[in-house]
Amino acid sequence: MLQEISIKNFAIIDDLQISFSDGLTILSGETGAGKSIIINAVNLLLGSRATASLIRTGCETAELEALFQITPASRIAAIMEENGYDPEEGLLTRRIISRSDRHRIYINGRLATIQLLNSITENLASISGQHAHQGLLKEEQHLMILDQFGGLMPLREEVYRCFHEILPLIQNLNDLKALKDRQAEHVQLLEFQQKEIMEASIIIGEDVDLEQERIRLKNGEALFQAVHGSIDELYSAQGAVIERLAAVKKDLDKASQIDPELSSKAESIAKATFHLEDIAEELRTYLKKIEIDENRLETVEARIDTLVKLKRKYGGSLEAVLSHFESIDKELSGIENISENIADIQERLSGLHGKLVNLAMKLSRKRKQTAKIFAEKVKKELATLKMSQTEFKVSFKTIPADKNNDPYLTTEGNAINETGIDRTTFLIAPNVGEPLKPLSNIVSGGELSRVVLALKAILAKTDAVETIVFDEVDAGIGGSVAEVVGKKLSSLGRYHQIICITHLPQIAKFGDHHFSISKHVSDGRTKTSIRLLSETERIKEIARMLGGEKITRATLDHAHEMLGAG
Repeated sequence: MLQEISIKNFAIIDDLQISFSDGLTILSGETGAGKSIIINAVNLLLGSRATASLIRTGCETAELEALFQITPASRIAAIMEENGYDPEEGLLTRRIISRSDRHRIYINGRLATIQLLNSITENLASISGQHAHQGLLKEEQHLMILDQFGGLMPLREEVYRCFHEILPLIQNLNDLKALKDRQAEHVQLLEFQQKEIMEASIIIGEDVDLEQERIRLKNGEALFQAVHGSIDELYSAQGAVIERLAAVKKDLDKASQIDPELSSKAESIAKATFHLEDIAEELRTYLKKIEIDENRLETVEARIDTLVKLKRKYGGSLEAVLSHFESIDKELSGIENISENIADIQERLSGLHGKLVNLAMKLSRKRKQTAKIFAEKVKKELATLKMSQTEFKVSFKTIPADKNNDPYLTTEGNAINETGIDRTTFLIAPNVGEPLKPLSNIVSGGELSRVVLALKAILAKTDAVETIVFDEVDAGIGGSVAEVVGKKLSSLGRYHQIICITHLPQIAKFGDHHFSISKHVSDGRTKTSIRLLSETERIKEIARMLGGEKITRATLDHAHEMLGAG
């Protein structure tokens, strides 16, 4: 429900604040006072396109603001929560229109986009008039209207759920089929990699050992000379270290006979000699292992090169190569199951497709039954609004399937979407002899508003829109027809917040609240003002609407009588 609206520097409006209530609110005033400007402001706050031409002359910006009360658990509340807003705080929309065309939008104090504003306010309010901002004239809304009227929303929800259960399965199936199409080439690559790694017979750490062996092989001669020379110096050569140590021990043995304290030193020399003899023996063994073999060096370098290439291709280390080998094995096992997985998904899709087709066809049949009842009700409503010769019909079309439609989302050459197989258009012929045309082709603002009023009257209990604004609902009518229109608006006010701009006292008298809009000149500028009328002021306004600017006792009495009767 619209609670408040604030308008600054917009067209001829300087600064205006209006507080609205539920029920039927009447806006009246002289032609050109600014009633339509207020409607334009509401349109902008609901997401219409803004232009700098709307800014009041002499100002750089125009500011519009509206506060809506949001019904808990409504679709609008859900959209707000999805976008991080708390619906319990209400919905505060604000637009700043700039001459530089750098317009800004705020929702509950946060900068927002026009797309977000439109998504939140799409079903918030309906404005019916010559420049309508209304869902009822959009063909995509006609199906929703029909389903709401016929109580078909639960069945429509079943179609929606089944459709969206099928979608991810189709995607999964397409992915598997695409993988299968690439399977032969991919499997060939995987098997080549598997064979390449398997034939390499990798042993963890062998790359380090081979690198060390290569160094030894490259420096075999230098190692042989160094070790052989060391053996000579320790053991074999004349005056070798062990020979000299034996002589030293012998001298210490003699000296220990003089001083026993030297015995331990002679013993240590003996141990050192034994240790050096062991080292010399180990060096002889090492010397036998030294290879100066070009063939072995080539073999080692070839093996190292093989390992380097594998590491470069599969992860940088022998551990990574073996890990890749394991992943290849798993992937090949998975590929072997693709055909089985495809068959499983196709079986599930087949069952769901049958269910979807049955639901969609059932919904379509019920819609066509509902459409006949709905059309008759619309014609009856229009007859009470001085459109008794109007023809109204709900036209049905299916959605032709094309190559882009998945077979699981088609039936008998027709596409199925989340709403079923139908497209509907409301067709109307307001005058006898005219062909039926889409509702959106109505040119007359008066006819348009009365058609919308008739539809709203029929949908009053099921329509999710909370605020309905009627502009020019009285165009081309008067007298008893105006009285009927007023009663319908009053009746609608029990289910929705109704705001009606009217020139007719027969309609105005039914208002629960009545605002007068007027314009005056101040400091050489035209300004628009609005005020909520008291009971006395309302009688005077009704009298003005009855007799023009010159109000007589007769018109006042008539106005008083009308309000009493209303």
